[in-house]
Amino acid sequence: MSTVNAHQLPKAQESLADYVNRQRETLGLSRVALAERAGIHKQSLGKIERGQTQTLNRRTLSSLSLALQVPVDYLEAVARGQSGTLGPSLKFCPQCWQAGTAPDPIWTDARSEYCFMCGTGLQDACGACGEPLHSLTFRFCPHCGQPYKQASRPPAT
Repeated sequence: MSTVNAHQLPKAQESLADYVNRQRETLGLSRVALAERAGIHKQSLGKIERGQTQTLNRRTLSSLSLALQVPVDYLEAVARGQSGTLGPSLKFCPQCWQAGTAPDPIWTDARSEYCFMCGTGLQDACGACGEPLHSLTFRFCPHCGQPYKQASRPPAT
């Protein structure tokens, strides 16, 4: 699983303009330098940063994400106004995951909601206390001590 720098994550309610501007400043780039890196016109970048452009085509999304060194998913999310839904999306399939092992990379995709192998809904929090997952290196929740993967219980009769 790749590491995510906290500064790369879109903030809740952050606009495309604010996100691009913040990432550019974090990298210490001028508008002209970022436009050149991304292969887009500096006036186009100016419109994006002023909030006059809300939608980006595939080519611009791809080149801007490379130039800003952020995942395309982050740019897509802020462009759609869904920046609050992103974050380290540590999830696992309660059916397929082997306790103590790394989750399958496709489960951690921000858009994944169901296991691609069995169709079970992915879990992103402790089933016992609801605390968000921080690591699947260990088998037990550090907040309540319960195992992340509960043993299968027979249905109630």
